Amino acid sequence: MPATCVVGLQWGDEAKGKIVDLLCDQHDVVVRYQGGANAGHTVVIAGVTYKLSLVPTGVLRPHVDCVVGNGVVVHPPALLKELSGLAALGVDFSGRFHVSDRSHVIFPYHLEEERLTEESASSSDHLGTTRRGIGPCYRDKVGRVHGVRMADLAHPRPFRERLERIIAYKNRLLAAMLDDFTPFDARAIGDEYLEYGRQLAPYIRNTSEWLHQALESGRRVMFEGAQGSLLDVDHGSYPYVTSSNSSASGIAAGSGAPARSIDRWIGVVKAYTTRVGGGPFPTEQDNETGERIRRVGNEFGTVTGRPRRCGWFDVVAARHAARVSGTTELAVMLLDVLSGIPELKVATAYERNGRRTTEFPGSIIDLEETTPIYESLPGWIQDLRGVTTWDALPAPARRYVEFLGAQLGLPVSIVSVGPDRDQTIRVR
Repeated sequence: MPATCVVGLQWGDEAKGKIVDLLCDQHDVVVRYQGGANAGHTVVIAGVTYKLSLVPTGVLRPHVDCVVGNGVVVHPPALLKELSGLAALGVDFSGRFHVSDRSHVIFPYHLEEERLTEESASSSDHLGTTRRGIGPCYRDKVGRVHGVRMADLAHPRPFRERLERIIAYKNRLLAAMLDDFTPFDARAIGDEYLEYGRQLAPYIRNTSEWLHQALESGRRVMFEGAQGSLLDVDHGSYPYVTSSNSSASGIAAGSGAPARSIDRWIGVVKAYTTRVGGGPFPTEQDNETGERIRRVGNEFGTVTGRPRRCGWFDVVAARHAARVSGTTELAVMLLDVLSGIPELKVATAYERNGRRTTEFPGSIIDLEETTPIYESLPGWIQDLRGVTTWDALPAPARRYVEFLGAQLGLPVSIVSVGPDRDQTIRVR
């Protein structure tokens, strides 16, 4: 039962979508197992840009089934809008798009709860969320009392009764905390979401059972991570993380498929490091170098448009993420962005309180107090966007990629030198 995992090893935005799209010709099914509409995957095919959020990247391949697993939280209007946009671009997903009946539903009150959390936070506690209601929905899921799943939308009467109780509670809570709060109308929201349920009904099913049947029948499955491993709620730079297991450790819980079915674990990294929102970033370059990387790499969020913080490659952080996710090979993305920088730096260790360490700290305070220890490598001036083979890359570019692989103890199998599907190099 061969399956593949593609997961980011940094703070997200590693261009995982391109790798998933590239490998879809070798797979029959692509699965999203966590996150929600806060994820953003961009794929460029023949000059046409597709921006995906909830829908797995495999939707762009006509032979691929796409699964939104139980670990994903779904905002129905956002999902329907995304599906409508894909249909307008000529993407036919009928019969091959599947949403778990166990995935939890995001409601308008979740967005208000996230606004409350963000606006009431001090500058030091500000998480910089996308305000899509992701965290509050996961909180209700784990709390059990107020969680609503996609399967519930198929049962109007009990759904309305449950929603009445939930909204009565949420209205009391939010009215006490927000000066400008307008109470939610349970009947109106019930009408709205039952209609969403009706429109999404053709796609909702027991995706865990569906995936087991696919694996048992020999279909090739790929699991597509959203965000990045350093945003994992357990293994990332907590509390500046997302609300789910965004590393490969979330696959089994978020899809119902066993991790033992996976025999290829691809870790995706940028040739440098970026981060969106708050949180420590040891190799951040808040200077001309960071601004240059942002400008050349078009480092702005797919979902929010927010400028990303940019810095040098961080081996310590990426190695930690690779180990957590069981990575067996690397894909190095956006190598072309570094062209023209005469000297490149890579953080191979940290220093804290006069001591050198290669361990990624669990304490956010320790991470904030670390100073990166850099090794320098020569850059290159050539434009890489037209390079199609490994041997045609400038020698300094090859050495840089090999250095990253050696530092992480992993072979590099793919190098990206541009956004288009064709601007990808398979390494020997």
